[in-house]
Amino acid sequence: MGEMTLAEILDLSSHGADVMVGSGPAYPWGGLYGGQIVAQALVAAGRTVEADKQPHSLRAYFIRRGEQAEPVRYEVERLRNGRSFSTRRVVALQNGAVILNLEASFQVEEGSVDLGTIQLDPQLSDPESLVVDSWTPQFERAYQEAPAESDRLGEGRATAWIRTRGDLSDDPLVHAAALAFVSDDLPTDSVIRAHPIGTEAPKVIEKVMVNASLDHTIWFHRPGRADQWNMHDFSCHTFVGGRGLALGHVHSLDDQHIATVAQEIVLRDNRQLRSG
Repeated sequence: MGEMTLAEILDLSSHGADVMVGSGPAYPWGGLYGGQIVAQALVAAGRTVEADKQPHSLRAYFIRRGEQAEPVRYEVERLRNGRSFSTRRVVALQNGAVILNLEASFQVEEGSVDLGTIQLDPQLSDPESLVVDSWTPQFERAYQEAPAESDRLGEGRATAWIRTRGDLSDDPLVHAAALAFVSDDLPTDSVIRAHPIGTEAPKVIEKVMVNASLDHTIWFHRPGRADQWNMHDFSCHTFVGGRGLALGHVHSLDDQHIATVAQEIVLRDNRQLRSG
C-alpha cells in the first residue's frame, strides 16, 4: 500500500446500513496504530448522527492487535437519539474478530459559561523554535523537554506540539477524529518516563520493553483544528499491576483547552518475564 494521507485514512466507505470500512498505511512496527482505529471508529459513529451534533467524549478499549494488510469493518449501534445528546457504540472487526470497542457521545451546540481552569504552561517553547520530526507522514511533532519545575501533577511528563499533515476539510467531526488519531502518540512515552525502566538507555528500552494500549478516553471541550499546532502535555498518574495511567491536556497555540485525554497502558520488563 502506498503512502496514505490522514484525510484518506478518515474517509470510510459505506458497506450497508450503519456499517463502514476503513484501511490504514504500513506503520514502522507492523500492525495498525491504535490512534487510527479510534479515529476511524469515531468517524463511523459520527456519520450516523445529526449534523448539528458533535462529539464531546469517547471511550475505547483495545481488544486485539490490528493487522495492516486487512481492512477494518466498523459496525455502529445507535444506542440513543435525544434532543441534546446522541450515543453510539462501534465495534471494529478484522476477519470476524473484534479488535476495538468504542462508545461515543455527541451533543448539539449549547450556550453556557465558558470556564477554563487549566492553562498552557508558559514555560513551554513556541513550536517554530523546536526541531520538527515524525515517525509517520500523517502528522509532524515538535518534541521538547518538559520544564524541570512545574505544578503539573504526576511523573514522567512528556510534551510535544503536534499538527496533522495534508489538507483536512472544515468538518468538525474530521478534526475531532484527526485529534483522536494523534492523541495516541505521547501517553506511552509518559508512562515509560515515570517507570524505572525509563532510566535505561533508549536502545536498551527498545529491546526489553513490552507495551500495549489498553483503553483510551477523550473529552472534547472546545472546537479545534488538528492541522494547526496543538500542545499535548501528558504525565503518568499511577502505575500498578503492570498498568500505567497517562493523563494529558491538549491546548491550542492561543491557549484554548481543546481536549483532555486519558490512556491506560500495560508495560512490562522482558528481563523480568524471562527470569520469572
